[in-house]
Amino acid sequence: MLSSATSSEIARVLVVDDNEAMLARVAAVLSRECEVVGSAKDGAAALAAAEALKPDIIVLDISMPGMSGLEVATRLRHAGSTAGVVFLTVHDEEELVLAAKAAGARGYVVKTRLLSDLMTAVREVRAGRSFTSPSA
Repeated sequence: MLSSATSSEIARVLVVDDNEAMLARVAAVLSRECEVVGSAKDGAAALAAAEALKPDIIVLDISMPGMSGLEVATRLRHAGSTAGVVFLTVHDEEELVLAAKAAGARGYVVKTRLLSDLMTAVREVRAGRSFTSPSA
């Protein structure tokens, strides 16, 4: 389900990662085609930002202290969020890809493929489709 915005509008994206340098890198990649409306460094902040900002897409790390990205995605889904979730993670294990999908994610990008895959994943999820990095 897409948010109330149409797919022709610029996607509003929230970026969540506990690494400051990665937040900046992801924002730089996405800002070419998207509006990065906010960022968060942990799960609790991500949930609050998602509620306040109502992004179209949430780019979310899996491994974060406190609350994992998988738990964040599950909580967002249970709260009725319509934001598309794209995981951006170092993990390429099949069981985590399956867990991400079970948590409601429609995109899964391995950080080593950030430059080649992230924007494609955001476009695909924004259009209501799914995307998984070939190495994942």
